[in-house]
Amino acid sequence: MNDRLLRALRREPLDRTPVWFMRQAGRSLPRYHDLKGDQDLLAVTRNPRLAADITKLPLEYFPVDGAVLYADIATIFLGAGIDVRIEKGLGPVLPHPYNSAETIRSLKPFDPRDRLDFVMRTLQILKEELDVPVLGFIGAPFTLMTYMVESPRTRERTGTKAFMWKEAGLWDELMSYWSEHLIAFGKAQVEAGAACIQIFDSWAGSLHPDDYRRSVLPYTKRILDGLGEAGIPTINFATGNPALLPMLAEGGGDVIGLDWRVKIDEAWKIVGHDRGVQGNMDPVALLAGKETALARAAEVIEAVGGRPGHIFNVGHGLHPDTDPEVVRAVVEYVQGVDLAQLRSKREGSLTREA
Repeated sequence: MNDRLLRALRREPLDRTPVWFMRQAGRSLPRYHDLKGDQDLLAVTRNPRLAADITKLPLEYFPVDGAVLYADIATIFLGAGIDVRIEKGLGPVLPHPYNSAETIRSLKPFDPRDRLDFVMRTLQILKEELDVPVLGFIGAPFTLMTYMVESPRTRERTGTKAFMWKEAGLWDELMSYWSEHLIAFGKAQVEAGAACIQIFDSWAGSLHPDDYRRSVLPYTKRILDGLGEAGIPTINFATGNPALLPMLAEGGGDVIGLDWRVKIDEAWKIVGHDRGVQGNMDPVALLAGKETALARAAEVIEAVGGRPGHIFNVGHGLHPDTDPEVVRAVVEYVQGVDLAQLRSKREGSLTREA
């Protein structure tokens, strides 16, 4: 089995950099629409054979070092019996907001192993059929709140932030409810075959650092601590606000996922070299053609300098109109770089500076 991604999570020296892409199994692949047809994402998620085939699909186009489970962060809402749907341009939409004591306390405990058994079956299929690690994932509780507290959500997350400030007690109830279920969901995915778990906080960048520290960090840390205590490798990813990086590191995770708004070497100093980093090429660079994409990928690789613990990725998801041939060229470039030479070059530079 190709385990480079897992070894990078442990910051072991490697011969080459492992690479995968967020949203690699999706609309940018020509065969995706043939497989998915007119079904929505959540319907596909409930079909383990089809979800597994779509998860595997990117490997037909480019030799990535990991496959990410085809699902949505809103999948966990199904476990709570919430009739969630995915609407174009809006994302997950719930039947009503959960912004009162009555609606929040109507949520009942559930076991993801039972209520989301279709996800576990998908992972079991993938473990049997793939020779690269499968990444499971969960949505961070704040990002889930942006769909729960205001549904449909506003662009600026105004309802979510106002609720967070005005209703601290209810906020804690709701965030705590999901934190515990997210820990259970992450554990269940690994039991079923996932090799690691990435936590996605796609909308944390809308927060002031003080609000993140007070109202989000304790719950993210609870989740990552819970997964870590179970021996589960984790990637902690948030996007949109470089000022949150120190707290992202404080929250935990074996690897910190970085978006494209920071220089990767400088960000690594901030989060600390005692953990790995993932990222962080701007996904739009892949839309600018092969030459531009390769140049941007080279900038990331050179900045890392062969330091153990780097997983190459884009700074968020692939855009729907990304050319798979450009992605393939980037993958082949990244995998072709000799990390031993880069490490030697970096260490020589450090010696000269000393």
